[in-house]
Amino acid sequence: MRIDKYLKVCRLIRRRTLANEACDGERIMINGKAVKPGKEVKVGDLVSVVYGNKTVTVRVLSTENTVKKEDAAKMYEVVNEE
Repeated sequence: MRIDKYLKVCRLIRRRTLANEACDGERIMINGKAVKPGKEVKVGDLVSVVYGNKTVTVRVLSTENTVKKEDAAKMYEVVNEE
């Protein structure tokens, strides 16, 4: 699954266009490397999202195409919040 779609489906970022902009602004990293919106994300990857001066790092647990709002948080586990 593309990283921009993953961020939207798991609700770490509200809209896919915002996820695209975050990737273009090098605020999204997979396994420590800044990525483009089309980069594939796999189960086990560490995804870091920079929100202003806060960084959240999560481990990908699943890459389902659609999930209910209640189940979105089950797609990842928070590893680190700074």
